[in-house]
Amino acid sequence: MSTSFWVPGIPKPGGSKRGFYSAKLKRVIITDACKGNKDWKNSVSMNANSHFPNGPLQGPLEVHFEFHIPRPKGHFGKKGVRPSAPQYPAVRPDCTKLIRSTEDALTGIAWDDDSQIVTQLGTKRYSQKAGAQITVTCLTSDTEEAPW
Repeated sequence: MSTSFWVPGIPKPGGSKRGFYSAKLKRVIITDACKGNKDWKNSVSMNANSHFPNGPLQGPLEVHFEFHIPRPKGHFGKKGVRPSAPQYPAVRPDCTKLIRSTEDALTGIAWDDDSQIVTQLGTKRYSQKAGAQITVTCLTSDTEEAPW
């Protein structure tokens, strides 16, 4: 069984944290260092909800995250994309941090825990339409073949 869905928006990374001491609360508060991370996670969660009506999937999973990143304005000239513009977005944020924030947003919706993911593929490409195509495949005994 495989489920695929599109999440519109500019993908934001996750994982980096920032901590500061609050004298009023008399404790350290930890927040995400990335601005917009919360909005991205909400968008992922909202778009995924309708694709998992029976709750989180059980068992081993295979997940493909295909991130579509908008090109910077400097990549364009009068005639469109400049020939000197790079083909691939080999710039920050890195793909693993994009995966991390998206995985976290899908916990409790697509799966109970991201430890269920046994195979994962992440790609990052420039695109005119920003967002992420996410495909989740349940690897049950019916669908997976023995490796021997």
